[in-house]
Amino acid sequence: MTRILGLTFALCALVFSATVSAAEYEWKFALEEIDGSVQDRYAEKFAELMKEKTDGRVDITIYPYGSLGTSTQLTELIQKRAIQMAFASPGHLGSIVPEVQVLTIHFLFSDDSRVNKEVLASSDALYGPLAEAYTDKNLKLISLINEGWMVWTANKPLTEPSDFDGLKIRTMVSPLLLKAYEAYGANPTPMAYSEVYSGLQLGTIDAQVNPVFAIEEMSFYEQQDYMTFAGHLPFIASVVTNPGFYEELPDDIKQAISEARAEADDYIFREQQELNDKRLAFIKENSDTEIVQLNDEQRKAFRELAMPVREQYKEMAGDRGAKILDGLVKDIEQAEEAMAE
Repeated sequence: MTRILGLTFALCALVFSATVSAAEYEWKFALEEIDGSVQDRYAEKFAELMKEKTDGRVDITIYPYGSLGTSTQLTELIQKRAIQMAFASPGHLGSIVPEVQVLTIHFLFSDDSRVNKEVLASSDALYGPLAEAYTDKNLKLISLINEGWMVWTANKPLTEPSDFDGLKIRTMVSPLLLKAYEAYGANPTPMAYSEVYSGLQLGTIDAQVNPVFAIEEMSFYEQQDYMTFAGHLPFIASVVTNPGFYEELPDDIKQAISEARAEADDYIFREQQELNDKRLAFIKENSDTEIVQLNDEQRKAFRELAMPVREQYKEMAGDRGAKILDGLVKDIEQAEEAMAE
């Protein structure tokens, strides 16, 4: 009886201790990518910073791709306040928030990743009218991060627009992305991220486009002979929450989010560069995939075909979209000038 009472007391003490030490806020942070990805590393850092800055009051559990649903379903969960934070990439969000497709326009961003980092952190166009467009769809924009340059993979080098003629290239569902690849003469084919490998394997698609780290971790390179670097677009993902949820938070938690966001953004800028470099080295060492780097003249041919897509964006996104695009162009130019000084 004494032993039973002792065990009962110990268990009660453990339960009491766990209750006392439990976080005041327990949040779910859902990813569009798998463990070890850029998004995973960002979320881990953000969670660490939030716990540190709130003295453990905020505890964040991270859910990798597939745990809670598709990208579209994750956005719906945010809108319904079923989860607290998630990544939402423009490639799928464009069908919900047309204005966000500005982040998928080819040859819009600077060739200098440092410039893009500055713009994504502080652009008036992005955190003004674009953020308003998010709010209109019951989403709050927390941050925008660059996960690395998008790279084309196929079973042939893609060095000129004619190489895209009839090419079935997998894209996300963004209407503007379809227009971008149609401008090159391709046959863009929307497909879920989880289906890309089998799509390449079975010939449902001929090509795909993703950052290097994703091409390696999802083994897309195993089914493709060439990786073509055109520097046409950085892959940008947004971090979102629910506006109502956010507004109900106390000021000190909001301040912690702001600080954690800034530090996590700096961290992931360095981390994604290192991760993409390591993954590219792995592909080179472990496959026969050939790396193709387009020169300025080759890029110019694609850039010229991409320019009319900007007008198509304005038609899709309306007056606010036009304001975002014009403002973003100005923000990029100013950041490039400041970086050159």
